[in-house]
Amino acid sequence: MNNNGVRPGSMSDLDAVMVVMEAAFDSQFGEAWTKAQLTSMMIMPGILLLVHENNEQMVDGFALFSRVVDESELLLVAVDPVHRRQAIADNILDQGYIILAEHGVKSLFLEVRDGNPAMHLYRAHGFEVIGRRPNYYHGSGVETFDALTLRKWIA
Repeated sequence: MNNNGVRPGSMSDLDAVMVVMEAAFDSQFGEAWTKAQLTSMMIMPGILLLVHENNEQMVDGFALFSRVVDESELLLVAVDPVHRRQAIADNILDQGYIILAEHGVKSLFLEVRDGNPAMHLYRAHGFEVIGRRPNYYHGSGVETFDALTLRKWIA
């Protein structure tokens, strides 16, 4: 086990990760991935899945990163709503930065829906908005939301 309950995840964690995914993402925006999408991503090179386990060895949060040369993308980060506001996402991201830096990553990118409540987390971690795609995301109705591209320097 790594720092603060965070450890590298594997294919054997996918069922537990899917439980968190389904609880954490608002179905209104269609942001949760399917198990098939997650499985197909896990077999690609440069993928890092980090999971956070609580005292019962239950996964209560995770993050998925992709890495190519010296850049990485934070594809997903989620914490079970029951366990939010306990620094779980902070711990997962901090461990991710360490591992990515060890692999020579210099910058970490992510894309997020404008108005996503996780923006406070990303700003607290030093991510800066570097781009905007107007009307990229669609809600359950006719409303649309911009996609924001964020970057954080790792090294």
